Amino acid sequence: MPAKGKHRRPKSQRLSRSIAVAGTGGAALALPLMGATGAHAAPSTSAPEKAVQSVPAAEKTVTEKAATAKTEGVKTYSVKAGDWLAKIAEDQDVTGGWKKIYQDNREAIGADPSLIHPGLKLSLGEKATTSTTSTTKSSGSSTGSSSSSSSSSSSKKSTATQSADTTSTSSGYTLPVTGGTIGTGYHVAGSMWSSGYHTGVDFVVPTGTTVKAVAAGTVVSAAYDGAYGNEVVIRHADGEYSQYAHMSQLSVSAGQTVTEGQQIGLSGATGNVTGPHLHFEIRTTPYYGSDVDPVAYLRSHGVTVG
Repeated sequence: MPAKGKHRRPKSQRLSRSIAVAGTGGAALALPLMGATGAHAAPSTSAPEKAVQSVPAAEKTVTEKAATAKTEGVKTYSVKAGDWLAKIAEDQDVTGGWKKIYQDNREAIGADPSLIHPGLKLSLGEKATTSTTSTTKSSGSSTGSSSSSSSSSSSKKSTATQSADTTSTSSGYTLPVTGGTIGTGYHVAGSMWSSGYHTGVDFVVPTGTTVKAVAAGTVVSAAYDGAYGNEVVIRHADGEYSQYAHMSQLSVSAGQTVTEGQQIGLSGATGNVTGPHLHFEIRTTPYYGSDVDPVAYLRSHGVTVG
């Protein structure tokens, strides 16, 4: 038993000396101990750092989701020769028609919706504003504020576009000839017409009078057409067609884009006529038999007729 005691005393003394050394060693042993304590404490300090670093990652995820939402349901269409906005809207089943396409692509198309060219890229479909707003709400007040700002900007742009479109429409139409009076009116009955009635109006003007496009559009045909003589048919942005017949000279060709008031030919007396005049029609298709009242059409666009 004493031996065990003696064995314990030296061991205890060594421990005491070690402790004493630790006490007298001061900085020498304290530094490693402090370092070890710091190493064990590091996880508790790194947790907030990871939390801070996760914020940009969350924002990035939200941004990516928002970008995906914006493009969802939207496709790109490449304009082909002979295309016009109303045709594209009908063929691609675009909700809102050609006006929706024009509104969404006004920067690419420009001020005149009828002046589109082959190869032009158009965005078709909804812009997923609702989905974007819904996604960004979950990211917190900061992202919500950004979404609100974006929505406000989009609303302002839409209002400006509609205003510009209205201005263009109200001033974008004119008479096909200057100084002409109407001879035979629309829907006048007569056996000389295959339909049993007059499908347009006749502006009585001398041969050589400048014939103008009543609005901007794309020339669908410009050629000799039997009883109509030299004829031009133009497709307009609203989906309607204007026809000009019996001309002595043609100044445009099929596929060409024209502006409101641009010369497309000279009046004359070609085809089945009794004298020089301009036969003018408005149609819902390029073809005979789809006529609507041309005078009412022009007046609806702010043009004074007769």
